[in-house]
Amino acid sequence: MYLPLILAILGLSAALSAPARAEDRHEGYYYPTPEVMEDYEARAPVLDGNGRNRRLAFVAGIIREIASRPYPPTYAIFAKGGEAEKLIIVGVRDGFYDTLYRTRALLAAMTSLSRSTPLFQNLDPEQRYTFFDLCYMLGFERLTVTNGREFSHQIRFLRPKF
Repeated sequence: MYLPLILAILGLSAALSAPARAEDRHEGYYYPTPEVMEDYEARAPVLDGNGRNRRLAFVAGIIREIASRPYPPTYAIFAKGGEAEKLIIVGVRDGFYDTLYRTRALLAAMTSLSRSTPLFQNLDPEQRYTFFDLCYMLGFERLTVTNGREFSHQIRFLRPKF
């Protein structure tokens, strides 16, 4: 007789004690709770015609580039979410991307790589945009980088204010 009341109280208690953070079903599966979270205000507009297929093609292009190298990869990259709007980079070898500084170095290298693509050269001949801008332009909402163990860093992409 009291069981439904007790279950209701326990459920309410759990809901009230839950963190205010938005639910992320990929957290805890692909990466630990991010130690560092930041917002990045994009400096570029979203490209017309974006969608799940364009984001998946972008990721496939990076995967092809990684696979073509003569040495083992240090990270895996993939898109998740119903519209592939979450970009995730996971270190696949120990000692890589386990600090904020190593993660930022990877992202700086991704900027250099991005700037060498025809897309970037056409859109940004002055090379002002970053890898973060490219992610935003393609319609990614956030990027998470993790070492695959205990460290992760997450960036949310915000609409530019221009």
